[in-house]
Amino acid sequence: MIYLTADTHGEMSRFDSPQMRRLRAGDTLIVCGDFGFLWDGGAREEKALKKLGKKKYRILFLDGAHENFDLLESYPISEWNGGKVRQISGNLYHLLRGQVYEIEGKKVFAFGGGESTEKQFRMEAGRWWAREMPTMEEMREGAENLKAAGKRVDYIVTHTPPPRMGAAPAEPGAGGKNQLEAFFEQITKQVGYEKWFFGSLHIDRKVTYKNYAVFQQILPAWEAPLKRHFRK
Repeated sequence: MIYLTADTHGEMSRFDSPQMRRLRAGDTLIVCGDFGFLWDGGAREEKALKKLGKKKYRILFLDGAHENFDLLESYPISEWNGGKVRQISGNLYHLLRGQVYEIEGKKVFAFGGGESTEKQFRMEAGRWWAREMPTMEEMREGAENLKAAGKRVDYIVTHTPPPRMGAAPAEPGAGGKNQLEAFFEQITKQVGYEKWFFGSLHIDRKVTYKNYAVFQQILPAWEAPLKRHFRK
């Protein structure tokens, strides 16, 4: 089973919650951005990464707007399940922007990144990276990978929501469209998909029949079939 959550922000308690106990060996958890466990590079953080890598289930995360990209990019890139990844520790992987993966028999298109709402504050604190916003090259690669997949995937996972899903006034792009939102708008028009999961809004909500905002809940990608009991 594939499960989704978002914006863990380096909080280990999120992985010790009762909801996480439903995950079994071989399951996959996708964190839709702002993972936050690569931030200061200290011994405590390294210990946390090793602990997460030893989980019985696989943890895959997208980068969001609040990541230390210098630390993240210090890990080598490798191939995994049809796309590029960074293996951080054991069962813990970073999904790179614009990649299509085969996960649990499903095609998953991943595209992290986003725009900080408090950019000026983070710049003053020395904790802002221009690389939070995807480049045109990453978008072109994403478009090429989607074309190679026949412009059809099962799931799309992002940090930034697709167009018209971020209704909150404080959401980046609410008053105008940046290059990432324009790219996502093209995807909604040209790519077939079953569900789109996204973080960044800090809400858990089924926005439309195929668009899901994820945050603290552990959301299954699909509903397990009901067990039927037949009388003899």
